[in-house]
Amino acid sequence: MHSSRTSNRIPFLDWLRGLAAFTMLQGHTFDSFLRPESRKGAVFIFSQFFGGQAPAVFLFLTGVTYALGMNRREQLPPWERVTGALKRARYLFLLAILFRLQTWAFSWPRSHWTDLLKVDILNNMGATAALLAMVALWSGMQRVKIAAGAGVALAALAPLVSSLDTHAIPMAIRSYFVPSYDFFSVLPWGAFLAFGVAAGSLIPMVESYQWSRVMQWAALLGFGLVLGGQYFSNLPFSIYPQSEFWLNSPALVACKLGVTLLLAAGAFLWTGFLSAGWSWMRQLGTTSLAVYWVHIELVYGRWFIAYKASLSVWQCLLAGAVLAVAMLGLSLAITRAPWRKRRIAPQPELPAQPEALEPAYSYRSFSASQR
Repeated sequence: MHSSRTSNRIPFLDWLRGLAAFTMLQGHTFDSFLRPESRKGAVFIFSQFFGGQAPAVFLFLTGVTYALGMNRREQLPPWERVTGALKRARYLFLLAILFRLQTWAFSWPRSHWTDLLKVDILNNMGATAALLAMVALWSGMQRVKIAAGAGVALAALAPLVSSLDTHAIPMAIRSYFVPSYDFFSVLPWGAFLAFGVAAGSLIPMVESYQWSRVMQWAALLGFGLVLGGQYFSNLPFSIYPQSEFWLNSPALVACKLGVTLLLAAGAFLWTGFLSAGWSWMRQLGTTSLAVYWVHIELVYGRWFIAYKASLSVWQCLLAGAVLAVAMLGLSLAITRAPWRKRRIAPQPELPAQPEALEPAYSYRSFSASQR
């Protein structure tokens, strides 16, 4: 049986997180193990295309979680609201540091000390969360508007920063803010976390009977963002002196955000109306951090170095399936471990939150469970 904490989680958010984890697993498997001569084929291109959506989903859902924490602290004094948000950002930074230390240590002596400074997605989460901590001073629609505005600003500033001469700035700092194909810089990737904060701040304002309609609007907005992003990216002119679609374009942010909203609406429909009972996709989503952490070591570490860049497409498909099954086993081991069966003290509820969502959801513990 699942622990109480797991059973109180929100199915469609965990399912969406699990889908992102699964696409990440297959994308990294092909990136690490596929032989060079096969990397121009359609299978590899599509694996990297779909795998590239996973970071946007993870960042968006981190923003939702970040906002739910702000919702729980709305009755506190202003400074305590900000410090509470900063503590969450510190937690993400500590995870990023531990992750980098572990990968560096496991790669010794082939690893270089500069590997410790690499800006990965966990670093991005911590940095962006720290930058957005001040939005905890607001609540309701004010916070929604400010967070959404911050997301637009982070996306819009990315091409401008790319055009600046930033070589005088140390790489350890520059990697956090200057768009790069090698790092998860705040510009523009942090925009997804900001938009997630806007979405999470909306949750207490939605009544239980309104959720189906809200997700319908999310799907329509998603379609609009994808189409709008594609339209503006294909214009023969640009307001930016330097812009690359796959690196720093606001149009790419719009497309990825639109796809994220469409996937969220699909996850809502699937888990609420088309599926019942245990779901392996949702199971992966409940332990996505552990899945991310362990699979990076397995795929990019020294454990299977003999197979790096040497497998065929079919062998990579098999390796990806084996990896997914292994990560599912890890997830089950974590959620069903004896120490998780300890009683968890109940959390105070927010009176404005919906009690139930027909037909399958219970949102009474929405903010308390999404940590």
